Formats: sequence, C-alpha cells, structure tokens
Amino acid sequence: MRAHSEFGKLISLFLKKASASFMNDAHISQHWEALNYLGKPDIAKALQEYDAFEQILKDHGAEILYLPTDDTVNMDSIYCRDAAIATSKGMIICNMGKEGRINEPAAQERAFEANGIPVLGVIAAPGTLEGGDVAWLDDKTLAVGHTYRTNEEGIRQLSALLAPLGVSVLPVEMPHYKGPSDVFHLMSVLSPVDSNLAVVYSPLIPIVFRNELIARGYEFVEVPDTEFDSMGCNVLALAPRVCLMVKGNPITKSRLEKAGCKVIEYNGEEISVKGGGGPTCLTRPIMRD
Repeated sequence: MRAHSEFGKLISLFLKKASASFMNDAHISQHWEALNYLGKPDIAKALQEYDAFEQILKDHGAEILYLPTDDTVNMDSIYCRDAAIATSKGMIICNMGKEGRINEPAAQERAFEANGIPVLGVIAAPGTLEGGDVAWLDDKTLAVGHTYRTNEEGIRQLSALLAPLGVSVLPVEMPHYKGPSDVFHLMSVLSPVDSNLAVVYSPLIPIVFRNELIARGYEFVEVPDTEFDSMGCNVLALAPRVCLMVKGNPITKSRLEKAGCKVIEYNGEEISVKGGGGPTCLTRPIMRD
C-alpha cells in the first residue's frame, strides 16, 4: 500500500460528514456568505447527498475514518482534503491560505493522533499550503500549485519535509483567474485518474506544466468550458480509471468513458457545487493500493 498516489485503489480515507460540518440550518446561515459559497446549502438536501456519496465509498470497500464535530471549525471543513497531505511517513499538517479555515489543520491533527496516525511535519506561518494544491504525478513527484492559497514559503517547507523521502516537489505557477477570494487550486484544473491519464481544464493550466505532463506520458481527458464551473474537472479516482464525479457533466463523463474509464456519479449541488468542492475535496485519502 502507498500514500503517494492519486489513482491507486482507495484503501483508507478520512471524511467529514455534512452533519458534522454543515451541522444545521442556523450554522449554515451564519457562515455561507462569508465563506463565499455560491448559494446557501439546503441542509436536508445536503445530508441526503452526502449519505449517497458516502455509500459509494463504502460500496467500493474503502475503510472510512471520520473527522469529528469540532466547534473551532466551520462548514468548509467538509472539504477535508485541504488541511493535510498524506505521505508514506505520516501526515503533513497544512496551514490554510483561506482565513476562515485557519483552525482546520489543528483539528485534523488531533483526529490523526486519536487514530494513531503519525504526523511527519507541520507547515508553519508565514508559509501557507492547502491540500487541493497538491497532486501526486508518481510515487516520487508531487506537483504543487503556487496559488493565492499556497505560497512560496509553504512550498519551500513542503519540499524540505519531503526531500528525506526522496520526493521531488514540482511547483506550478497558477494564474490569477478570479482572484484571492475564489477557490482555485491546482486540482481545480487537474485530476490524475491513472498513471498516464488525467482529467484537465487546459485553458487554466500553465503551458510549462502541461508540457511536463505530456513529457511524462500523460494523455488528457479535456473538460469543456461549459463543464468547468459545474466541477467537471474535479474527479476522484477510486481505482485506476474508476472515476467518481459530480452529476451534470455529460461531456466529460463521455470522454472519460471513451478513454476506458468507469464513471460513477453523485448528486452534489449542495455539498459540492455551492461550496466549490468536488469529490477530491470531500475526501482525505490515506492509503491506496
């Protein structure tokens, strides 16, 4: 088993259930606008969507660990990928670039310790790093987006933590796009689903990085403009070419199937689209096969 993969068969992962993050309608009403959600999530529909999403992961056979309700964090904690990074030697605890999420890494660290999962290191201020900005290209290469959420100092600290593991960090200079208030990570435009296949939104991928992927042998499933905002590019590999994605992206789904992928969909209007977090964001994989 390994931690350095985006596409191996998913063996174990953490989730933060909607009931533990969205909590109730009063909590949602208090926070959704300040957190820049596209609309106010409907709590009843969100709980239904999440139950169905969770069941897909259970049916796949993955061991699910749960992050508990924590009064120090808010709705965005449902997107549990962002606060930590899994490595073969333990978790790296991030330091969030979004102010409203600043307490999430410490909350996750407590959960890891409670479950006997070691911590390799912690990204400290002024460094910032979010898990949505990192993607394993292979066992020894971690691509890291330089964004408004992940800064140069965060990337430097990450590189220092990973160097003893023989892992190289590949910085990716991401575009401004919609600016600091938007949720725009490297994985907003890149989802590896096999060792040589990635779902991409090429208009927002830097040319140097796109050429690097091609040089590494990657082929692309291109997301059309009409399916970028509906999270067509946010695809979670449950196993090589077994893909979980938000329903409502038929062109991307068809292109994945033509590339030999099995595609599983879930309704994600409340838990994904409104908060800008697809299936990769909703999960914190620990081990893959």
